[in-house]
Amino acid sequence: MKTSELTGAALDWAVAQCEGLTCFGHQLTENKLTIVLSNGSYENFEPSCNWAQGGAIIEREIIGLDYDAAEGWQARDFDTQQITATGKTPLKAAMRCYVASKLGDQVEVPDELINHA
Repeated sequence: MKTSELTGAALDWAVAQCEGLTCFGHQLTENKLTIVLSNGSYENFEPSCNWAQGGAIIEREIIGLDYDAAEGWQARDFDTQQITATGKTPLKAAMRCYVASKLGDQVEVPDELINHA
C-alpha cells in the first residue's frame, strides 16, 4: 500500500513497526488498533489521532508541519528535508511522513487493517 494513502488502523500499525514495537498480534475494536506486545500486554496505539502518542513522535523525530489551503496539512522530515507527506490532520500528515522516512513509499500492511479508517 502507498504510504501516502495509509489511514486509521493501517497507518497506526505502520507507525508501530517504525517504533520497533514487538507486535505479536493486533486487534481491532471500533476501528482502533490494539497491539499485543511481546510480554502479552495490550496497548491501544493510535498515534495518527492521539496527540500524546503522535506528538511525542513529532517532537522526537523533528517533523515540521505547515498548512496549505490547497494541499491540507504538510509534514517534512527535518533530517532529510526531502520526505514530505500530506493529510487532513497534522497527526495524519506527520505519521505518514514518519513512516515514509523509515519504511519508504510502499508498506506491507495486514489486509484486515486496510479498510479501517
